[in-house]
Amino acid sequence: MSSTKNPQKTELGLTVLLTEKRDWIRGKSIGLITNHTGVDATLQSNYQLFAEASDCQLSAIFSPEHGLWGAVQDGIAVNSTDASDENRLQALLENVPIFSLYGQSFLRPTADQLEGIDLLVYDMQDVGVRYYTYISTLLHAMEAASEHGVEFIVADRPNPISCTAVEGPMLANGYESFVGIHTIPIRYGLTIGELAVLLKAERVPSSRLKIAWMHGYQRRMWFDDTGLQWVPPSPNMPTLTTATLYPGLCLFEGTNMSEGRGTTKPFEYIGAPWCDGERWARTLNALKLPGVLFRPVVFTPASVNENTKHAKQTCGGVAIHVTDRERFRPIETTIHMLSILTSEYRDHFAFRTAHFDRLAGNNWLRNALLNGKSVDEIQEQWTAELQTWFDNAKQYHVY
Repeated sequence: MSSTKNPQKTELGLTVLLTEKRDWIRGKSIGLITNHTGVDATLQSNYQLFAEASDCQLSAIFSPEHGLWGAVQDGIAVNSTDASDENRLQALLENVPIFSLYGQSFLRPTADQLEGIDLLVYDMQDVGVRYYTYISTLLHAMEAASEHGVEFIVADRPNPISCTAVEGPMLANGYESFVGIHTIPIRYGLTIGELAVLLKAERVPSSRLKIAWMHGYQRRMWFDDTGLQWVPPSPNMPTLTTATLYPGLCLFEGTNMSEGRGTTKPFEYIGAPWCDGERWARTLNALKLPGVLFRPVVFTPASVNENTKHAKQTCGGVAIHVTDRERFRPIETTIHMLSILTSEYRDHFAFRTAHFDRLAGNNWLRNALLNGKSVDEIQEQWTAELQTWFDNAKQYHVY
């Protein structure tokens, strides 16, 4: 989603780094952590800008989950120095290796890959949600850089779903994973630069971290308020609407229902072959949840990988329509949806226990739903710790 009514308002950290903070990169051998979203306001790629610079050297590229081009489906390992990546960039990037940070054996730059590199620059678009793995790549890369004495710069970018709301349970001890890398709520309300400063304070105090902060950005801004062009951060994040729903609806990955992967509306369609969408939509709309309406829908997911649920099967379900994104609470809405399913579809609905708990960052949420706890009771369980975290996180607010 992009804005056509707004003039350019936000200057990206990438642009700030390449202009007024140019001395940070001058004379340095650079490893660039990025993907297809690492573009400036005119959609020029960051690797092109660094490769064409005469006062620094682009020595390596590191890509996250989904690969450098953002074309690989979720959960699939990406080989380092992938031939297709190198061939596509060969004319521009002679002798610049491309390493995957979502491979089969490692998730961080190795000592060999960092040999001769003075500086790691992290620049790609995040979505402001704990289980989106680009923030895990950020922490792992910060740790590797710190261990090997390499400087680290984050070129800040907008939190596309704004920084004004935080929501959901905190990650519980013992539930750390690549989709839950640090003790933060699901929707954490920070830019990637602010999060990096928090991670330095709480996890990597020895990091030689600098942030190229944005200009013209405000915490209340959604992505389409910035004047920037939306580039889908991953195959199943095609629009800003998807990102708005994702903090809550991604929890359906941990169930036996389709979360819309394999359709043109991932995270907007939720359903299963046994689901009565008309009935579910009526029940949900009767709740009059803030900022959202539900429409019965029938869809057939295409098979995008071996993990696609109900591929090539006709599913009934609901389409989620956000009517007021400022009032809409994706996690609260999802808990209402799950609560209805656990009470009215007990013969069909099921959690994929390990994955749901990994996403939720605890096991009490699943148990509370199965035991018939009300949504208010469930939310009360995280209210106090969420407020404590939010009050503490204010010290990292820059905008």
